[in-house]
Amino acid sequence: MNRIESAFANGKAFIPFITCGDPDLETTAEVVKEAVKNGADLVELGIPFSDPTAEGPVIENANIRALKGGVKTDKVFELVRQLRKEITVPMVFMTYANVVFSYGAEKFISTCAEIGIDGLILPDIPFEEKEEFLPICCKHGVALISLIAPTSENRIGMIAKEAEGFIYLVSSLGVTGVRSEIKTDLASIVKTIRENTSVPCAIGFGISTPEQAKKMSEIADGVIVGSAIVRQLEQYGKQAPEHIGSYVREMKEAIMQD
Repeated sequence: MNRIESAFANGKAFIPFITCGDPDLETTAEVVKEAVKNGADLVELGIPFSDPTAEGPVIENANIRALKGGVKTDKVFELVRQLRKEITVPMVFMTYANVVFSYGAEKFISTCAEIGIDGLILPDIPFEEKEEFLPICCKHGVALISLIAPTSENRIGMIAKEAEGFIYLVSSLGVTGVRSEIKTDLASIVKTIRENTSVPCAIGFGISTPEQAKKMSEIADGVIVGSAIVRQLEQYGKQAPEHIGSYVREMKEAIMQD
C-alpha cells in the first residue's frame, strides 16, 4: 500500500489545502503539523504562482502574499524536506504547469520523489495534455492526480479509468472559494467514477462547514478544504496554527460520524 492509499484506508479522508509561505514558511510548517496532529489524512500544499487560474480571491491573495515574501519553489522543497523528518502522512503539491516547466519538469518531479511528495495536481493541464508530465511522474513514482469537474460529462469514465493516487472531484463550476450551498449532482458523478475505477475520490471546492463536509463524505471517500483554512491564515497570521488545528479536528470528527 502506498502512502496515498493509506490515507483512505481507515474511513473517510480529510485533506486540508495550505498555500506554502503564507504568511511565512515557518507558519506553514506549524500549520501542517497541527493539521496532521488533529486528524488530517493527507496534506495538499500549494506552491505559489502569480496567475493561479483555478483559485478564488482568498487563495489568490495568499499566493500574492507568499510571492511577495520571497517564497520560491526551492524554498518549498526545503520546507517539505524538513517536514518529512516527522510527518508521515501523504503530501501532494498543487501548482500550475508553468511552475513545473520553468523549473524543468524532470528536475521538479524527481525532486518531488526525493523529498517525499506523493502526488502532483496541475489544474491547468487538461486530461488530453497530461502526457507532457505523466511519463516523468511514472518514472519517479509521483502520482499525477486527475481532476473531474461537473463539466467533464462524457469524459468522466475515461478520466477515471486512467486515474492514479486519488481523484479530485471539483464540486462546483468556477474557482475555489467558500460556498453556502453545493447544488451539483455529485452522487451521479461519483457513481460513474466508481464504475470505472477503484481509485479513491475526494471532493473539493466550496466546502467550509462540518455539515457540508459530512454531506460530501457520504458521497465520496474524502473531503478537501482550502479557502476556509487559508482564510484563517489571513485572519490570524502566525497565530493561525492552533486555530486551524481545532478546525481540522472539528471537520475530521464530522466526516467520521456514522
